Amino acid sequence: MAKKNERTSAQHETTGTVLRRLMYGQMVSGDFFARNWLVLLVGVFMMIAYISGKYTCKTKMEEVQRLEHQLEVVNAERVRARSQYMGRIRESAMRGLVDSLHLNLQVQELPPYTLEVE
Repeated sequence: MAKKNERTSAQHETTGTVLRRLMYGQMVSGDFFARNWLVLLVGVFMMIAYISGKYTCKTKMEEVQRLEHQLEVVNAERVRARSQYMGRIRESAMRGLVDSLHLNLQVQELPPYTLEVE
């Protein structure tokens, strides 16, 4: 039983010293950075490239969404303009037909009146 308690207390002491050494910067020395400067530089560059790529992707996705919305608006305007154009063509075709038949009909400018009997 005494050995078990000694192990747990030894484990706590090593865990505490490891965390303490890591917090105070004693675990990684300056010599480590001097030996591995190229690997660290490549790692930092890869992280920056990843962050930059992610940012570029997000901005491009926002631009695509904006352009899709703009396309929907332009398509709605196109449909409205086409229906207006087709209505004018039909109206002018009917006027030409009425004029060729000499029916003396005209397009009424005012809306029809409703008469009420009192």
